[in-house]
Amino acid sequence: MKRFFIPLVAICISLSGFAQETAESQEFQFTTLKEIPISSIQNQSSTSTCWSFSGLSLIEAELLRQGRGEHDLSKMFVAHKNFGEKAVKYVRMHGATNFHPGGSFEDVLCCIRDHGIVPSAIQPGLNYGETLHQHDELDKLLRAYVDVVITNPNKKLSTAWRKGFTGILDAYLGECPQTFTYNGKQYTPQSYAQSLGIRTEDYISLTSFTHHPFYTSFPIEIPDNWRWAYSYNLPLNEFMQVIDNAIDKGYTVAWGTDVSEKGYTRNGIAVISGIDGVEKKITQEMRQEAFDNYETQDDHGMLIFGTAQDQNGYKYYMVKNSYGTERGRKGVWYASVPYVQYKTINIMVHKDAIPKEIRNKLGLK
Repeated sequence: MKRFFIPLVAICISLSGFAQETAESQEFQFTTLKEIPISSIQNQSSTSTCWSFSGLSLIEAELLRQGRGEHDLSKMFVAHKNFGEKAVKYVRMHGATNFHPGGSFEDVLCCIRDHGIVPSAIQPGLNYGETLHQHDELDKLLRAYVDVVITNPNKKLSTAWRKGFTGILDAYLGECPQTFTYNGKQYTPQSYAQSLGIRTEDYISLTSFTHHPFYTSFPIEIPDNWRWAYSYNLPLNEFMQVIDNAIDKGYTVAWGTDVSEKGYTRNGIAVISGIDGVEKKITQEMRQEAFDNYETQDDHGMLIFGTAQDQNGYKYYMVKNSYGTERGRKGVWYASVPYVQYKTINIMVHKDAIPKEIRNKLGLK
């Protein structure tokens, strides 16, 4: 997932187009059906770290659900650790794998499992003179660095390359602390994660495609799945059952999706419009074809945290975004059922949010 927050200066849309989009969005009136408590809406700004914001939003919402209070976990601690691990894999693969700042929900879980986590107050990741995250320079430096490493004319890796790479991350995102004091207590990142009671093994990635058998797992073939993490494959109707059951039972859903459709607006609406503005009926074959033809790509990660209906009685999913509160509807998007059916790459949920009969089919306990 590599969606950037695009500065207004780069959008360059016409005033008439903006006015039309605004008017279309204002036509929608929503009534909340179910809303699950979530942590505060934040701004990834000019970064491709939506995967860290949305993955940690899932964990933060889970802590709320479990009665462990509201937390703001460090998105840049997770980014720092994953960029380092991604560099090692890129070098081991002689550059024949993905090295871009995008990632997946699994990257968040792996960081917490292997390295722990810290609060944002301990590592805000803004060590370069900005108040909002700006990674253009950092991303280019990291890529240039690893490309120099793999093209070393000596055909032998320097013993200093990892230290140098970490030094760049430390300069921009801050050093990842070995120990820290928070609310009067001393922690390591690992002990802090343990104090929160986070069980990474409880979270499951699910998808729905026909190029692999249903009820098996496979690594989704998208560039940002650099870990080759596995997702369980469900028929579309059961896939949607998981989302609905999760919300009904009070669980949020991390949502990886494509946001390149015209119906995904800057004003908080995500719809798939067909003839005369009526939304298309989505089939398994349609979503497969869109994925195979690169029409559906892994653009962005967000968090589904409720349901609503519009003025015509149609159902929508309430989505927490990471563009700040000035975009969308105070940071919230409303995604129609057809949009989620058509454009979803994968979701991540607590395993208990999956209906028992579907868990049994997947062999999950």
